[in-house]
Amino acid sequence: MLRVSAAAAFVALACWLAGFVWFVHLVQSPTQPPPAHVDGVVALTGGAGRVELALHLLATGQADQLLITGIGGGTELRTLGRLAGVDTAPLASRITLGRYAASTRGNGVETASWAEQNRIKTLIVVTAAYHMPRALAELHQALPNVHLLPLPVRPHGTDEIMGLRLEASEYVKYLLTISGVSNWLPPREASGVTRRVRNARA
Repeated sequence: MLRVSAAAAFVALACWLAGFVWFVHLVQSPTQPPPAHVDGVVALTGGAGRVELALHLLATGQADQLLITGIGGGTELRTLGRLAGVDTAPLASRITLGRYAASTRGNGVETASWAEQNRIKTLIVVTAAYHMPRALAELHQALPNVHLLPLPVRPHGTDEIMGLRLEASEYVKYLLTISGVSNWLPPREASGVTRRVRNARA
């Protein structure tokens, strides 16, 4: 029994490591540039560069609508625009600040509601490269009929050890998501929150 247990543990570890190597390769591989124009962009907050990139895509006419999901309750659109160097006043009617999501699963719920309201069929997804596989998994479940186009943000200044730690942590969360285990975990979002979102005004 001891030998069988040791062999099983070795096989499990080998499978995990092989999967992690694949995950790191996936995260670090270049992605195809998005098309010249799509219906919408969603930026999943939680890291540098995500909102800035999404705002620039909207400002340059690459998308019709923008959802910034998981935004903090006190954050204003003008502040986000100032940090990104984008004048948000003429864009405000096309920008939605989603304040419901507190997790990647919540991002999916919030994005699905917004996409339905705005008839989104093609969607650029902006988030960190290491977070993209799990974000796409959640969004595919929530928006099965929407064509998702990943546009990862690759953080600068992260050392190799820290980068591997982030990727290892995210790989575990990705496995929990695709296996369905994460669906059994309690949601981090407050209960009773309406799924309908409203357009932000500068």
